[in-house]
Amino acid sequence: MRRARWAGALAGLLAAVPLAAQQNQPPAPAGQCQLVYAARDSLSPPRFSANKLPSGQYNTFIGGGVIARCPAQNMTLISDSAENYGDQKLLHLIGHVHYTEPRLTLDSELADYYQTDEHLVAEGNVHAVLPSGTTLDGPHVDYYRVAPNIRTAAKMVATGRPTITIIEHDSTGKASQPMTVVANAVDMEGDSLTYASKNVVITRTDVVATGDSAAMNSNTEFARLMRKPMIKARGDRPFTLTGDLVDLFGSNHAINRVISRGHAKSVSKDATLTGDTLDFAMAQGRLQRVHAWGTSRAHAFNPTYDMLADSLDVRMPDQRLREIHALRDAYAQSVPDTTKIHTSEHDWLRGDTIYAYFDSTAKALADTSTQPAIQRLISFGHARSFYQLAAKDTSAIGPSINYVRGDRIQVAFLNREVQTVTIKGQATGVYLDPAKPARDTTKGKTDTATVKAPNGTPKARADTARGATPR
Repeated sequence: MRRARWAGALAGLLAAVPLAAQQNQPPAPAGQCQLVYAARDSLSPPRFSANKLPSGQYNTFIGGGVIARCPAQNMTLISDSAENYGDQKLLHLIGHVHYTEPRLTLDSELADYYQTDEHLVAEGNVHAVLPSGTTLDGPHVDYYRVAPNIRTAAKMVATGRPTITIIEHDSTGKASQPMTVVANAVDMEGDSLTYASKNVVITRTDVVATGDSAAMNSNTEFARLMRKPMIKARGDRPFTLTGDLVDLFGSNHAINRVISRGHAKSVSKDATLTGDTLDFAMAQGRLQRVHAWGTSRAHAFNPTYDMLADSLDVRMPDQRLREIHALRDAYAQSVPDTTKIHTSEHDWLRGDTIYAYFDSTAKALADTSTQPAIQRLISFGHARSFYQLAAKDTSAIGPSINYVRGDRIQVAFLNREVQTVTIKGQATGVYLDPAKPARDTTKGKTDTATVKAPNGTPKARADTARGATPR
């Protein structure tokens, strides 16, 4: 879990939240639209015809380029031709449609503007641009603008799998690298809520997030990925986070907490962490602490250690692993130094609670290219341990074996090798020291002694010569 850069990568996902809420954007136009028509080209008057209806309204047809304006709302509609249906209060625009207002610019092939409910329906190669530079491209967009007695917040619904390209700016106004959101449908409500449904893909240079659906709220800085969500960070420190549901919490456009619920799993080069729930705490863009728990048990493992318990508390200030607390029915196992010990067995430690401490010296913290070395393992309550040690006699077959039980067991390491095993309270155990192999010029075989600790403790096999004596 060392230097888990996904903390910074996830912060980019929360940037997708203020999709409709852009800083310093102009106020929404107000008032009911009263269309005023003009020629698109003053040197080429449009073709015009009108039919009066029994209601007294007119159906009007305009060709050769037209401009329809709502002056009070600073709104303009431009197209090659237009059809205005008086009874329906519908303006149908055909060819090179261009819609502008203070908070939105939109182009499409066709468009219908319903004056009664101030509703624009754009069809065909729709391209919408927000003041920040964020864009939406797709085949169909419904835009409901703010209007008195109709709605107080704008709404945009895009279907047909639109692509949204989000442009953010830092405090100096410099644009960041864009991020894209692709989904079968996107629903943006007012200045805060955004919903994306079906096959959602959120992509930026350093991370890709997917899920069946997503919800984001810029006011509360909250985002949720639902139904098989996956967050995958790329680069030199890749990771993958999955679960049934992933929630992201932030403040000031920075992630400070991520919770993955249901079959949660985090995979990185440094470690894999699983549990019913994974709760990640961050500060200043860095991972600080992880809690894992659930009925299926919490599990943390990497190539050198493995820990299992009802819950895990992983403490890693500034993304540097310091401690792991395994609580209730805890189990830890590690791989012996295979350069000194030839064995296929793992060393292990059991107890009600296990604390693991990793090298936290200034030198170790400065070296971010290596995994923190484990220094101590302490087991509390019904503690049991099985550890293999390099035999002092290099001609002996297999390692020496130490199995002990006690109220508290502490195992100290140096360079991944067990140095001491200290037992407190009701200490019992067995030690097997391999002897030299007996000479057998015909077969060259040695016997195998097996030590099995009580209460279902995993087997520990020691290849010992005939006549080895436990001490």
